[in-house]
Amino acid sequence: MKFIAEIDIMPLKELLDPQGKAIKLGLQNLGITQVEEVRMGKHISLTLEAETEAEARQKVETACKKLLANLIVEDFSYTIASV
Repeated sequence: MKFIAEIDIMPLKELLDPQGKAIKLGLQNLGITQVEEVRMGKHISLTLEAETEAEARQKVETACKKLLANLIVEDFSYTIASV
């Protein structure tokens, strides 16, 4: 069975986000001053084969923890849908 995982990886809220800060400054330079905070992260779409949704979730968890996210400075969340 095929599944699509939509994974969001974001810096931990407790840490500074220099990319987000630079984007906020750029927005202000464009005259968009109503933005209070910007956090910059990554979005990954992953199509994978698995027998069950539980197995797909386990594979995505492993991929995120061991390769896609740096758990020292980032957190991740994801959704899975069958195709």
